[in-house]
Amino acid sequence: MNQNSIIVFVCEHGAAKSVIGASYFNKMASEKNLGFHAIARGTHPDAELSPKTVSGLREDGLTPGESIPRKLTREDLESAERIVSFCDLPDEYQQKAIVEQWDGIPPISEDYQKARDAIVARVQILIEHL
Repeated sequence: MNQNSIIVFVCEHGAAKSVIGASYFNKMASEKNLGFHAIARGTHPDAELSPKTVSGLREDGLTPGESIPRKLTREDLESAERIVSFCDLPDEYQQKAIVEQWDGIPPISEDYQKARDAIVARVQILIEHL
């Protein structure tokens, strides 16, 4: 695998689940010196990051990698080692990279800790398999 390979976390709004996934992935990958970096993207990005996500990450001692949600692009897909998606990807993005679908994550707006714990558990498994 290439040094500094990119993992793209994608959720519909690019404001919560993908941000948590990328933030925790980057922390864990850095601790293990894996040479991977994650970014967060949205298929239909909101204007700003979820306030619950930002405050939850800060309480966890982390800072989001992005300051505003960014739209998933073809360039993101083409440069990605893997895509982790919390939502359905548009047809034009299918078959562009290895896509791992992470369904069943609770909404951040309802329970940050429960959603974060579910995401972190899956990030740990992903890290172990890289």
